[in-house]
Amino acid sequence: MSVWDDVVGQEAVISTLSGAAEAARGLAEQREARAGGGAEDPPSATGPGSAMTHAWLITGPPGSGRSNAALAFAAALQCAGDVPGCGQCKPCRDVMSGAHPDVVRLATEKLIITLDEVKELIGEAQRRPWTGRWRVILVEDADRMAERTTNVLLKSIEEPPPQTVWLLCTPSADDVLPTIRSRCRLITLRIPPAGAVADLLVRRDGADPALAARAARASQSHIGLARHLATDPDAWERRRRLLRAPVSLRSVGDAVLAAADLVESAESEAQARTAERDAAERADLMRALGLEGEGRVPPALRAQIRALEEDQKRRAKRARTDVLDRAMIDLLSFYRDVLAAQMGSDVERVNIDLAEQIERAAASTGPEQSLARIAAIEECRGRLRSNAAPLLAVEALMIQLRPQAR
Repeated sequence: MSVWDDVVGQEAVISTLSGAAEAARGLAEQREARAGGGAEDPPSATGPGSAMTHAWLITGPPGSGRSNAALAFAAALQCAGDVPGCGQCKPCRDVMSGAHPDVVRLATEKLIITLDEVKELIGEAQRRPWTGRWRVILVEDADRMAERTTNVLLKSIEEPPPQTVWLLCTPSADDVLPTIRSRCRLITLRIPPAGAVADLLVRRDGADPALAARAARASQSHIGLARHLATDPDAWERRRRLLRAPVSLRSVGDAVLAAADLVESAESEAQARTAERDAAERADLMRALGLEGEGRVPPALRAQIRALEEDQKRRAKRARTDVLDRAMIDLLSFYRDVLAAQMGSDVERVNIDLAEQIERAAASTGPEQSLARIAAIEECRGRLRSNAAPLLAVEALMIQLRPQAR
């Protein structure tokens, strides 16, 4: 067992990060030796000629495991075992469980990373390590920072303290400003093989091997989506209902009803995902404020309750957007299969359980219409990410997905 076990299908990335962790251990030992002799810290040896550097940009398509790779690298940097990233020592276990004091992880549950959150991270980056050899700042979804927020981060990434390492995760290197990109070493993950994802689901989540293989293919090797399909008994039926809807639409009214159904389903799933946590957070806050039950909240304490409620609303909005985006990815996979059938391609189909619907859609339309539908789905994804009204965005999409005469 090692910290790299969940980083599937990324052998080249693991090799690079393992080598960097080994080099980082050598740098830390040199620093400790100098400190023991009373000398100042040596100049940073994390430049272009070193396997290690102070800032990393870890990119990869959604579901490729970039956050897992970043967390495993953070664990390898703190590892006390014989080989960095052993997964057995206390620092490795603490990092992987989120309990290590020198690994600060920001994984936003809101639509954007705020300026205040970034300023807090910069303050954390200035501190010396408490127990480990490095102060690691891991930012997931770094692409969710506005330009002004990213500019505030720039100075700290450009000239961090000698024991601080920044790890930024984004889908693409183009998702951050060129000034940030130029100061980071780029690591790019690929889409993992479906077989590797299925093996992970069986090993880590105890999924049935046949179901895991089917989920890995249907999710197009998206690890998170594959896990969702393999562990949620109702997920397949929701997915099948979603993919059957466009080919059954006959009018604008049908499209509007289908859009309302999809958005309502997303709302319900997001609420189910966040409701238990919201209730626990409110109970904890009420207890911390010395309030019990559902009694009247004193005016002096209402601001704290409102702040919590606003955070929960933002989190619910992000959850709904994520559910809708997952639906868009499923729709893309359907029309990808339709287009492959129309072009006579022998590529492996994603939706093998919907072969009849795919063949019917392929026969009733042409490749141009399939490409137009794929473009419409991508446009809808962009609108949902840009804070458009979900119902209006999905209605416009469903109208475009209606079967048209050739």
